[in-house]
Amino acid sequence: MEVFALIGPSGTGKSHRATVVAHQVDAQAIIDDGLLIQGNRIVAGTSAKRQPTRIGAIKSALFVDEKQVQEIKEAISNIAPEKILILGTSKEMTERIAWRLELPAPSRFLNIEDVATEKEIRKAKFHRAQFSKHVIPAPTLEVKKSFPGTLVDPLQVFLRKKGVPGKKSWLEQSIIRPTFTFHGKLSISNNALIAIAAHAASKVRGVSHAGKVNATEEQESIVVIDVAPIVIFGFQLQEVAVDIQRSVKKAVEDMTGLQVREVNVQIKGISFEQTTTEATI
Repeated sequence: MEVFALIGPSGTGKSHRATVVAHQVDAQAIIDDGLLIQGNRIVAGTSAKRQPTRIGAIKSALFVDEKQVQEIKEAISNIAPEKILILGTSKEMTERIAWRLELPAPSRFLNIEDVATEKEIRKAKFHRAQFSKHVIPAPTLEVKKSFPGTLVDPLQVFLRKKGVPGKKSWLEQSIIRPTFTFHGKLSISNNALIAIAAHAASKVRGVSHAGKVNATEEQESIVVIDVAPIVIFGFQLQEVAVDIQRSVKKAVEDMTGLQVREVNVQIKGISFEQTTTEATI
């Protein structure tokens, strides 16, 4: 196995460019801030950006916790990458991470200046300082699983296909505001969840009124939604109920970052308002 390292001060855009650099050196996996990432999924680890304090974030990034180390080591053994890219703020940090994970020492060190212009680095520093924005080289759906209750925005990265001039593909990365920053914690009231769910349900074809809606947080950042809609006469009740479940789940998860475990639909009434000829019984 060959190990590469991408080095640069915090906030200079290493994570933003990790996917591109990994593509350039043919690395099949990335180790960044406590996470092992392969392609479009987070394979193992706990993100340093999820820690409540900066000290905790540093410990997570350096793999101080033995349980985290074992998890990453087992995952690396399972996916068996030929090449791995490690991100760090210094040569010593990447060497320590490799040592903790019992990987070979990095054979090649790339500086952030090698893959980003001075203007790009200044821009990255500005966004980190002013908006506390951090990038994770994984898609938003993957990142939301690790960061429930945190705002996650998509960021597309284009890759040139090797051996095919002019052809490009793209991968999705994510922008978050970690919990240890001022902007990182997001609190969502129950009334807001109910309003989002009710609006989503009311937009479903065949629904006359969303009816009574309840939202219950069963665990931290995991919710169950109950909807008791009024359905227009002539529409298939089961089809409408399934559409409500899909619409409510998508709306709540996309708008809040919370995980919806269940959407329970109990149809409470039928409305006899005029329907279109497309409606069926």
